[in-house]
Amino acid sequence: MALLLILIVTSLAMFFIKNLLHAVIVFGAYSLIMALVWLQMNSPDLAITEAAAGIGMTVLMMAVIFRTI
Repeated sequence: MALLLILIVTSLAMFFIKNLLHAVIVFGAYSLIMALVWLQMNSPDLAITEAAAGIGMTVLMMAVIFRTI
């Protein structure tokens, strides 16, 4: 239950954060928490996929942000 509340808070934070770098960091946290939720629901394959895709997207977005700065 606590993970779902944290998931809701991070998704709302991504919507309201104006700084792009901070939003990408929160997106990475959201992906990690979502992977933990999948693990709690006994779906390790989805958890691994979520973690890998989330990390990949976070790294890609960070590279784009730092390239434009």
